[in-house]
Amino acid sequence: MYDAVAEGLRIHAYGGDEREAVATALSRAGLRPPERFFLRYPHELSGGQRQRVVIAGALVLEPELIVADEPVASLDASVRGEVLALLLRLRAELGLSALVVTHDLGLAWNIADRVAVMYLGRIIETGPVEDVLRAPRHPYTQALLSVLPEAPGDPVVLTGETPDPSRVPAGCRFHPRCHVLAAGGAERAGVATACRTEDLPALNGTGASQVACHWARARARALNGTGTGTAGPDSPTT
Repeated sequence: MYDAVAEGLRIHAYGGDEREAVATALSRAGLRPPERFFLRYPHELSGGQRQRVVIAGALVLEPELIVADEPVASLDASVRGEVLALLLRLRAELGLSALVVTHDLGLAWNIADRVAVMYLGRIIETGPVEDVLRAPRHPYTQALLSVLPEAPGDPVVLTGETPDPSRVPAGCRFHPRCHVLAAGGAERAGVATACRTEDLPALNGTGASQVACHWARARARALNGTGTGTAGPDSPTT
């Protein structure tokens, strides 16, 4: 485990005390005393301990940002809670920012300040976690949340196959599977043609909330009383 944590130091030609840096990272990840884990092999550790070693490897260079791809996906419920608590504690103690990639909306709700929903490689809705998960505006986000056990009403069933990412459909990339378009909602909003033919720019991550959806933006314009011909707060920017 020592070499696994020290790898980043060696790649970046760390000039300090390697042993001390590794020990500090392991301690921060909750593996104490750290020397006990220096000569351990992965098969000698529990799943939670292995995940802590990975976290220690990310911490050893004292980064300002860490990227965690499905950090608790393979762990049981009790260990998941421990690892999530560790990540939250490290964020507070070290001033870390974290980009967490996950399919688990419950995880996003518990640890995120902001959330970004992706479809076919593009962010289609982003904003504060409470805004996006309590009041989703993009039909794809609505479909994702509708299958949660506590969600009201019936789950949204998406039809058709997920398109090939190398051949993204024209217009909105979600439109071939969009339940709003299929039910006539986009037609009533006057944007059905746009859904099928006009792509929307990638969201830039600024502002309170953003959504890449012709229908959602038409609804926002209608609610704001600006009409379908005038740009509202969710309109594309150039």
